[in-house]
Parts: sequence; structure tokens; C-alpha cells
Amino acid sequence: MSVHQPLAIGIDIGGTGTKFGIVDKDGNVLFSGEMSTKKHREIDGYIDELHGHLGELIEKAGGIGRIRGIGVGAPNGNFYTGNIEYAPNLPWSGIIPIAKMMSDKFKLPVTLTNDANAAAIGEMMYGAAKGMRDFIMITLGTGVGSGIVANGQLIYGHDGFAGELGHTIVIPDGRIHQGTKKHGSLESYASATGVRLTALEMLENSTEDSLLRTADKETLDSKVVYDAAIKGDKLALDIFEFTGKILGLALANAVMFSSPEAIILFGGLTKSGDLILNPTRRHMEENLIQVFQNKVKILISHLKESDAAILGSSALVWDKQ
Repeated sequence: MSVHQPLAIGIDIGGTGTKFGIVDKDGNVLFSGEMSTKKHREIDGYIDELHGHLGELIEKAGGIGRIRGIGVGAPNGNFYTGNIEYAPNLPWSGIIPIAKMMSDKFKLPVTLTNDANAAAIGEMMYGAAKGMRDFIMITLGTGVGSGIVANGQLIYGHDGFAGELGHTIVIPDGRIHQGTKKHGSLESYASATGVRLTALEMLENSTEDSLLRTADKETLDSKVVYDAAIKGDKLALDIFEFTGKILGLALANAVMFSSPEAIILFGGLTKSGDLILNPTRRHMEENLIQVFQNKVKILISHLKESDAAILGSSALVWDKQ
């Protein structure tokens, strides 16, 4: 590592924990750490602790002079304003001017966006979307996030909140989303949370024998469904088929809207591999009109999951330069 090479700080703020690290321009995470988000009811205490942890890493990396800036990915992070706005799963309510607060504390430029947009920029700079100008990033975790890149530009919209495919309605009057209280959103079905709810519904509405019937309903999750599916359990396979059908439908709509070269999937649900990919691809193609068929790749992210959040947010620094 050259002592003159510029570096960036990446911070990923989650509802439970915050990951942070120092990254070089080639996407190597040189130093990293994490801390609790949820224990801080006040934003000032949170930033003080973060500053303490990162101060130690900055010294290890050769001092503040090497750091070009800080990129932050956060739920409901607004690229235009630098504010976190009404994030339901963070401990701070209302509008938090976090980019300004961090910039004042660290004496560095700070760029903020939402977590899925940060993942898209990271994928474009370091991962499967390297060299692509048109792609959609979908994060399949506890929720469903997305970042849309068209003509080489991340789509932010007029207010900074464009690209919320997880909250698009896929089943009118469908399952209620506990966070938004809206009915039938993609996130209600295609997230790890959605897979759990589908499993519980299918178990209740069916008398079919299944390994899932021996699982504790409190601990039944997408991993339990996966374990049953790879053993050939029909009900578990039906759950993945149904989830892929809903996700494929939503991706078809997204393809016909922005005509991407690829859709890149990231997050815990992608560990299910072909169990989720095959029905998703099939149902996407079935719902596309002919001019879009067999053109769009569905890829799994190339970013290492443990580093992806830090890489994505750090990429905001280089993207601005």
C-alpha cells in the first residue's frame, strides 16, 4: 500500500449496527470495525462514538491527510439534502442532518445516500456491474432495497428518493406491510421476512406433509425453508416458487421501465441460489413483452457480503470526484 494513495471512509448505518471502514480506490478494505446503532437514543452520542472508533483507524491508515472524504449509506438517506428523513428502523425520529453533523465532527466532506443506492454504486465501481451503464441493484434481505442506474447515472429523482422498488405494489390489496401499513408491496413477499410469512400462510392453508411442520413457528425463517427445500420438501419448494413468481413479475415491470443490461441481486436470500433464481428468471421472462425477452441478465453480486456495505458507501466518495 502506497503511503500517498488516497483513501475513503465508508459507513453503513443499519437499524441494529453500524459498519465502517477505510478503503482504497481498488476496493480493498484496509481497516474496518462496527458498533451498535440501536443503543444510541441521541444522535450526538452516536457520532461521538463513531468518531472515536474511526479516529483510531485513520491514524493506522496514515492520518487524516490521506482521507478524501466519507460516504454514508443509511435507510431513508437523501443524497440531495444530506439528511436521514423519517427512517422507521433507526433510533432517531424525524429529519437528521447527519452529513453536516459528521462533516463538522470529522472535518471531511460527507456524501449520504440510502443503503441500496450505495450498494449499486459499489457494484458499479467494484463488482458485477463494473463497466455497465444500465443496471438495477436489488438487495434481498430483511427488506427489499433497490438502486437504479441508467445511462451511467444513479437515478435519484427530484427529491432524492427514487428507486424504491421494494415498495411498489405487486398484489393489489395483498399482504400488509407492518412498517408502511400499505398492502401488497414487493417487500412484503420477496424479502426474508416475506418468505417467512409465506411459509406460515402455506402451512396454515395446507394439510400437506412437510418438514416445516416440525419447525418452531417462532424461529421459522428463510434459512429453515431453504434447508427443507434442498431436501426436496414440496411445500418448501412451493414457497420458493411463489416468491420467485412475485419477484419475477416485479423485475419484469422494472425491465420494461428502464431496459437494464442486468439485474444484480444481493443479500441473504440470494444464498438460496437456483431455488430463488430459477423461478425468478422464468417468471420475469414470461411477463416481458417480446422486445425485452432474453436480453437481461440476472446476476448475483460479486461483492463479499461482509465488506459490501462499507465498499458501497465508500464508493460515494470516488463517485463525487
